[in-house]
Amino acid sequence: MYEKIINEIKLNLGENKDLNKKYLSSQMEKYKDHEFNVEILRELSRMMWDCLSDEEKQEFIEISQNETPIMDILEEIFPLIENEKNDEALDKLNSFMLNFSPMFEDDSINEYHYFTNHLEEEIFNEYIGAKKDVRYIPNNQPLLDLYYVYGFLFLETKNFNKAEEYLKKALKINPISSRILLELSEVYKGQSLNKYFFYTTQALKYAYYPQDIARCYRNLGFYYIEAGEYKVSASLYNFSMKYELSPLAYKELQYLKTKGEIVELELSECLEALNEKNIQIDTNPFILKTLHLLADKFDKDQALPQALYYYELEYDLTHNEKILEKINELRKLTNEDLNKKITESKEELLDLRIKQSTGSLEKPSKIHELRKDVARMKTILRERELSEGGEN
Repeated sequence: MYEKIINEIKLNLGENKDLNKKYLSSQMEKYKDHEFNVEILRELSRMMWDCLSDEEKQEFIEISQNETPIMDILEEIFPLIENEKNDEALDKLNSFMLNFSPMFEDDSINEYHYFTNHLEEEIFNEYIGAKKDVRYIPNNQPLLDLYYVYGFLFLETKNFNKAEEYLKKALKINPISSRILLELSEVYKGQSLNKYFFYTTQALKYAYYPQDIARCYRNLGFYYIEAGEYKVSASLYNFSMKYELSPLAYKELQYLKTKGEIVELELSECLEALNEKNIQIDTNPFILKTLHLLADKFDKDQALPQALYYYELEYDLTHNEKILEKINELRKLTNEDLNKKITESKEELLDLRIKQSTGSLEKPSKIHELRKDVARMKTILRERELSEGGEN
């Protein structure tokens, strides 16, 4: 039904762009209350874009780049959150949300996602996969962050129903985000230990930052305290410190000690306890394999920042000396090479921003990654400057 309507509209378009714009406007009005209005209006908008002159397109690009209400409100409330003024931050976000109408909602044809990097997209494709056509949310419209922060603030102010609602909205956009899954687990900590366990184990399955993996093991440690299985809990808290030496783990181990539990455990004892409970040990092998494949691919393509990013992630998880050698080798590129790559990346970034504004950029996360690449190269150059300055 939806495709038939679009095809009929296309057949009625002619060579005169001004007449086409008037016709498309009338069709937008005609189908605004149709059961497939979202899909139809989206397609009509794309047709309308093709009817604009170069000057009109440029004007639209400039306006769209300046209109970033989500980014604006997040920048306004982040300082409040950092200063633990959560109630004030929530009040501001509540006012914003009263008049907020999200543009990127799933419909019968499309589903909308945002992934931070190539790795997350590979994890999504491996374990979940799209049920509809995938559309990517633009980088300058951080809807995921908006829902995540809103859910976090509700959680901090003990409004668990609202926290669950908005964290699940964020999770729908990125279903393999360990940070969202871990926050969602906190919603159920005092309500449903089964759900707490479920979301924690899901987070562990998808986690690729050491601190997230450590937090997963600490969460599971808490779960087994509540279940009265103190040895398993002690094993989990000990094992978590392989990834992060957190005072939270030490505190819980001291608590277990007051319960008469032996908390000074060998690694082999920890592994035995985790195996008995079928708990994932270390990073998901698929993630390690994909990290290495991505690093190698970007290395062969001479994409230095991306290669470094994935090699460094892999090293943080494995402490493999060969990976460290590769990282040091890539960091030895000359300043001239780095400056050349920075210039090339900035030119590519400009091109991507134009494509994003016109709706022709398939993966807006590329902008986010490229920004990080430029920042990494500048950091390397700055480190070299400081090092040379210290030697003089």
